[in-house]
Amino acid sequence: MKKLLLFALLSSLFSCNSEKPLADLIVTNAKIYTVNEGFETAEAFAVKDGKILEVGTSESILGKYKATETLDVDGKTVLPGLIDAHAHLYNFGLGLQNVDLVGTTSKEETLQRIVDFQKDKNSTFIFGRGWDQNDWPIKEFPTKKELDSLFPDTPIALSRIDGHALWVNSKTLEMAGITSATKMEGGEVVLENGEPSGIIVDSPMKLVFDIMPVPSREVSTVALKDAEKACVSLGLTTVNDAGLDRDIIELIESLQQTGDIKLRVYAMVSNSEENLNHFLNKGIVKTERLNVRSVKIYGDGALGSRGAALRAPYSDKDRHFGAMITNAAQLDSLAERIVKAGYQMNTHAIGDSANVSVLRAYKKALDGKKDARWKIEHAQVVSLSDFDAFSKNIIPSIQPTHATSDMYWAEDRVGSERIKGAYAYKTLLNKAGLVALGTDFPVENVNPMYTFYAATARKDLKQYPENGYRKEEGLTREETLKGMTIWAAYSNFEENEKGSIEAGKFADFIVIDKDIMTCPEDEIPNIKVLKTFINGEKVFEAK
Repeated sequence: MKKLLLFALLSSLFSCNSEKPLADLIVTNAKIYTVNEGFETAEAFAVKDGKILEVGTSESILGKYKATETLDVDGKTVLPGLIDAHAHLYNFGLGLQNVDLVGTTSKEETLQRIVDFQKDKNSTFIFGRGWDQNDWPIKEFPTKKELDSLFPDTPIALSRIDGHALWVNSKTLEMAGITSATKMEGGEVVLENGEPSGIIVDSPMKLVFDIMPVPSREVSTVALKDAEKACVSLGLTTVNDAGLDRDIIELIESLQQTGDIKLRVYAMVSNSEENLNHFLNKGIVKTERLNVRSVKIYGDGALGSRGAALRAPYSDKDRHFGAMITNAAQLDSLAERIVKAGYQMNTHAIGDSANVSVLRAYKKALDGKKDARWKIEHAQVVSLSDFDAFSKNIIPSIQPTHATSDMYWAEDRVGSERIKGAYAYKTLLNKAGLVALGTDFPVENVNPMYTFYAATARKDLKQYPENGYRKEEGLTREETLKGMTIWAAYSNFEENEKGSIEAGKFADFIVIDKDIMTCPEDEIPNIKVLKTFINGEKVFEAK
């Protein structure tokens, strides 16, 4: 009995003197939107080895844990790390090294930017992106004539803002072997007076890309690092890159392993025979920061360049239907191959004809498959009769800023009836049960706060229109935050490891300067990210 009493006394003393569990980081005094199942708020959480230990009140967390570092955010708002469900990370980084034509408001301004760039860089092959004839006083495609007069001997290729048209000069046409006889399914070489005008839409652009200098590993590394820097400064902790070749995917993995890149990447494999042979045979590639289990297919082109495939002619171009880049038979064949490999198929579909073609291919391939989570990227113009095909098995991956960028001319392209099924984000959500939200940067701005604003307010950055563009298709703030976190994670098969601030998940989170859920609507685009954490490590802090 004495021994038992002594043991009990010693145990009691040991318990009283025992140390609290040690965390690496404790975040306190916060307004945390956990985005858990109940969309609950909290005040604090503890982090250990890159993962969240526990979430609760400041008192409960500080009372239970001690930490190497404590971060008191002084009542600021904390969100799960934001996920961009559709972007072009690598191309964005490369674009930072080329001519930036985004935001040009005339052909003359566009040409001046190119001249200024070339004076500084003296490039042997000039590449740029971002022009949009819809933003110019004369809303017509430019021609090679303007480029020829300035750059007769230097090849030049300028990508339209959507990446689905190139503006080139005669030197580039000559080097690429493009003539009036050049024909390729899924696109066109635009002719003027029987000769190539200098505009190439969709498929034939490959002939130009094939003659362009291949970026070195060093250039690609700088591009990825530059892109990451921009992303984390804006609160993105995971980016879905919609179309990468094997060499860049392997470079990303290498940089992640050495710690040179912290950003998590969901990599969609570009549709080439080399890429498919490698990855579909290899199987899913999954690390803590890289996930390779999907293939990016282009169904059609873009609405802005009239390359989107429509069931009836364009309302502003007689007898023109756009074009499928990947036809129905090819979609069926690819879907069958991808489903057998256990990969996800993510297909770009803008026009109503492209959307129904992709939906049919998916339905056929996924017969009996319950958790494939295949995505339609953009789902931009959908026939009203086709919305019922969307579900948690066929997920709409949408980009809200497209609606507010395109609203000035979209109805001109498709008319008053088809526009009812365009940019219909609330309808897609109601049918599918979730939406994955992204930006499509660099087609749109990287800033996810613009995504949030466009989704909820349905306005552009000029706060136009006053009552929102087809506001009935807007999302609530809760739906939008879910679309940028937990629903995007679900679409990537990653909802158990990220997308919310919950015990056991990666400690990916951001601190912002305003409460995005309650602040006045028009203040949303100006919200600033103060700190970004990935795996519990601070990767950005505002100065």
